[in-house]
Amino acid sequence: MSTPASPLRTLLDRRKSGYSLEAPFYTDPAIFEQDIKHIFGQHWIYVGPEVMVPEEGDFVTIEIGRTSVLIVRSDDMQVNAFHNVCRHRGSRLCTEHKGSVGNLVCPYHQWTYNLEGTLLFAEHMGESFNRSGHNLKPVHVRNIAGLIFICLAENPPKDIEDLAAAMTPYIAPHRISDCKIATQIDIIEDCNWKLTMENNRECYHCRGNHPELTISLYEYGFGYAPTPENCEGIDQYNQILEQRHQQWEAMGLPCRELDHLDDCITGFRTQRLPLDRAGQSQTMNAKVASSKLLADFQQADLGALSFWTQPNSWHHFMSDHIVTFTVLPISAEKTMVRTTWLVHKDAVEGRDYNLKDLTAVWVATNAQDRALVERSQQGIRSDAYEPGPYSPFTEMLVEKFCNWYTNRLSALAE
Repeated sequence: MSTPASPLRTLLDRRKSGYSLEAPFYTDPAIFEQDIKHIFGQHWIYVGPEVMVPEEGDFVTIEIGRTSVLIVRSDDMQVNAFHNVCRHRGSRLCTEHKGSVGNLVCPYHQWTYNLEGTLLFAEHMGESFNRSGHNLKPVHVRNIAGLIFICLAENPPKDIEDLAAAMTPYIAPHRISDCKIATQIDIIEDCNWKLTMENNRECYHCRGNHPELTISLYEYGFGYAPTPENCEGIDQYNQILEQRHQQWEAMGLPCRELDHLDDCITGFRTQRLPLDRAGQSQTMNAKVASSKLLADFQQADLGALSFWTQPNSWHHFMSDHIVTFTVLPISAEKTMVRTTWLVHKDAVEGRDYNLKDLTAVWVATNAQDRALVERSQQGIRSDAYEPGPYSPFTEMLVEKFCNWYTNRLSALAE
């Protein structure tokens, strides 16, 4: 007699291509636990820019399900990652989200570790105690042109090196290591993390919901169903796109689309697109928010380099600032979205940039998106919900996200 398929396996097997997922994927705590175990526990997770720990001894803590990870800058300026768990009796080492330390000292019994995770001091343990066998448990960490990814798996996906090789030429010109964090804002959305990610992967909703964001976005830049009425506009946009790509490539800025969202374990996509109006930045007037440009850029209208990673991030790189987003699940119906704005390390607030101008577009857009995804979560709880069809013109990347997610869960789940 064959073994009956698990409820999750049944849902995965009957997933209909080109349609949204069934309700349990967004509401069921048991599936959420599988997401934490197999998606966030076995893949490379973006956690933040390296300048979140700019100096020796700086640390941040990252919460992934029940796991707390400590990201720390060591004395040799390397970024290390450890499980935030003392090897004595399991106490959390650092309870604050961020701070600075000389060594990592457990607040319970003062076991002390250096910034490479080596146990230096453990009082009252006797002469036979093997100190070297009780160092902090490391977490795999990869710095890609200033973006920090971690992986909780014992054997992380090796194709992170393919992502690094492909993306470093795109990201490196912006010199994240020469940036600083202007501000960082966390918001909690009452929805499943996949709704947050799906909403990000399309701009079908942008025109009717994001008046601030669409000031600088070209109407045809993120997909549009061609009609006799808009064919001329689409052709004009494509001409602008090709002209700008040629200009940027002549400057040494890679810009062509790379799309591996659903054909790699470590899925990613990138493309540099022109901006509308002043064409300089994602601001309320499409001009730069910071007069101090990044790196050694001499030209402000460099468009916006977009970079998406599976399962939990997206990023926008402009001439004057960078906006980077990480999504971390809290529960089946609660998600944290962390937005970080980066400017040149020498930019001075009040002189080179105004924080309100810098953040206005994405503060507004995040609030609007929060309302949208929470409304979606409410609707999906209804017995009337059933998977609906994706637009083949504007929701292609949503389909690729769902393909990646269901394929990876199918490969790893019991």
